[in-house]
Amino acid sequence: MKLNKICSTFILFLVIISSLSCSGDKKVPLEQKLQNVLDNGIKKYDVKGVSAAIIFSKDKKWTGTSGISHDTVTIKPDMLFAIGSITKNFVASLTLKLVEKGKLSLDDPLSKWLPEYPHVNSEITIRQLLNHTSGIYMFWSNQKIWDDLIKDRTKIWTPDEVLTYIKEPYSEPGEGFRYSNTNYLLLAMIITKATESTLSSEFKKHFWQPLNINSARLSIEEKIPDNQAHVFGDNFNDDGSYLDLTFLPRESHESITYGSAGIFMTAEDLALWCHSLFEGKILNQQSMDEMLQYVTFKPSGNMTGYGLGVQLFKKKYSNGKKAIGHSGANIGTSARMVYLPKHHLSIVVMINSMNHRCNESIIKDLTNISLKEINAYSIIPRFDFFPLGFVIIAAAAYWLVFIIIRIRRKKKRKIRSGNIMKQG
Repeated sequence: MKLNKICSTFILFLVIISSLSCSGDKKVPLEQKLQNVLDNGIKKYDVKGVSAAIIFSKDKKWTGTSGISHDTVTIKPDMLFAIGSITKNFVASLTLKLVEKGKLSLDDPLSKWLPEYPHVNSEITIRQLLNHTSGIYMFWSNQKIWDDLIKDRTKIWTPDEVLTYIKEPYSEPGEGFRYSNTNYLLLAMIITKATESTLSSEFKKHFWQPLNINSARLSIEEKIPDNQAHVFGDNFNDDGSYLDLTFLPRESHESITYGSAGIFMTAEDLALWCHSLFEGKILNQQSMDEMLQYVTFKPSGNMTGYGLGVQLFKKKYSNGKKAIGHSGANIGTSARMVYLPKHHLSIVVMINSMNHRCNESIIKDLTNISLKEINAYSIIPRFDFFPLGFVIIAAAAYWLVFIIIRIRRKKKRKIRSGNIMKQG
């Protein structure tokens, strides 16, 4: 009984220390706390720059930047970043918008819209393309496409050319999840066929204009403004050193990822998109219900499930809370948009390096601070966020107390036994 009391007291002590450790920073303004996360994040991971945005509510928003674009030019909020595979979320939303208008059905087979292609089952449905259960081979897993791409980085590839690099499917349609950019290339082809238009035009008509998003551009179809953040990587350098890749030829890369990547925009506009979509301002309820039906699987990368263009993230990045959205990368960039449904919180982070650990770390810290701001931070998961040294000390202290109690109990037993013997 005494042991239980001591253990309970010790746990209470840890909780109090935990509370005190986060109460001391209440005097620091929210804006400064968030800014510190950006500053510390890029410094820790040696990343040049970051742009971020948070929407707490209609009337409460925050944008922040840290670091440089290039030379002595600092990152500014109006700078564009490539959002990579987050583009899939826009393509999925556009597909669902066309379903609402009666131009498509999620159960339409490929045969209704496209000719036959080698290694592509024509009975695969639009839904199976959207949630990556088609089983279709990921074209860029074929090394030959990269070898051919490098020969001429200025070449603009057609979708039909890209599809010639597909190999045998991973599985039969509907048998399981397998992420594949080929799915979204085919979706882009279907959309352009159904609308007799371009992706960029449809994005503008259905999304950019209604939401007053002015920064978004789709590469290949639109010119990317010069006010993009410079990006860095080793993609073009044989010795692995990092170069400024911003204006090096990339047409070939952008064209093979048509439909699966390609959008450039600001962090602020991406946060606006994220919040508008998941707050139900873009698609009707039936479409949202379809979008948020997840194929679940053993945790892979940063996610545990995938809907129609939506990732279900691991909860360790969001203080144990449910978090959805999408992550993406492009040449020299890493981006992520996250939405916490229960708390109506949208967070976007973009960095000018393909360093996903940095992006995840910043997202995690911004989420924790934001949850504290709205009094939704869970104290129990906090033990996961303690510095390793504190965890070790706490564990050692616990076991020390436990051992001391055991020794004292043994001593008391010996004394009692001795007294009984004397009395006998």
